[in-house]
Amino acid sequence: MYLFAPRKCKWNKEGARLHRIKEFSYLFWGFFCIPLLAQNKIQFGLTPAMVVQEFKPGEPFAIELEVTNGNGAPVPMRGLAMDFWYDDKNKNVFGPPGTYPQSASNWLEFVPPQVVVPANGSAKIRLIVTPPLKAEGSFYSVAFLESRPELTEPARDGRKALFTNIRLGTLLLFAAEKTQKYVVELSDVKITPPSRDTSFNLEVQLSNLSNTHIFPRPALLILDKESHVLAKAQGEIKRFMPGERKGLSVPWSGGLKAGDYEAVLTFVYGDDKTITKRVPFTVPNADAMAQPPDAARQESAHATAVPH
Repeated sequence: MYLFAPRKCKWNKEGARLHRIKEFSYLFWGFFCIPLLAQNKIQFGLTPAMVVQEFKPGEPFAIELEVTNGNGAPVPMRGLAMDFWYDDKNKNVFGPPGTYPQSASNWLEFVPPQVVVPANGSAKIRLIVTPPLKAEGSFYSVAFLESRPELTEPARDGRKALFTNIRLGTLLLFAAEKTQKYVVELSDVKITPPSRDTSFNLEVQLSNLSNTHIFPRPALLILDKESHVLAKAQGEIKRFMPGERKGLSVPWSGGLKAGDYEAVLTFVYGDDKTITKRVPFTVPNADAMAQPPDAARQESAHATAVPH
């Protein structure tokens, strides 16, 4: 669930926002309790948090959303769609339908477009998705449900009244079936060997050159010179949008004797596709470990996987 909670926004008496004083804060959680600026706390939830779905071009399909209201009063909410993408710093960005590439926002229809969520209850909304006939690759949007602006600070001492509202969202990742083309590239693989002061860590840059999103799962094996497996480790799974490049790391807290080793890094992505890179590294002896950090050996590698 994407959650937007305006901290302080000015609104006129008709409820139209004039300008923003502080930036919206947003969180990607399945369920979140939102402390408003008012004295009471209102709990809202929206499920599912994310939808990853293939579709047949030209064939509509439906998604059911459920919003939960833990407050003691009913809350009117309306549906709206916004584009979802990323900027040059890999920060999530949002915009009106059609703002960013691979937009699916104009495909969405909320049924009903507005709903009153009962006190201490829930309500369901159907999201009708109508993809075009010639869709290829993947498309993205966020389906938001937002409440009406509510007065949190009355006008006084020459200051205008402040209003707040709640916006909950479900991230939508759609892919036209049988049109995904996967190209994944690894670069700048760096290994920090274990020492008395540092733990083993492998860092890598992963570029998703595919026309679709991926959730690569990093797995690491550490082998000795005889190719015996000495250690295994798992890294964090991250979402990669088409064209996105991000760094990943795989830490391991164990120790190794001085000697030569090999790290075998494997990513599983897509429909069980894999890319593997083998990187040799050395754990120096006790004297070498005492040297400054820049004496530690770092290995770099580059690999590209283009599944057929």
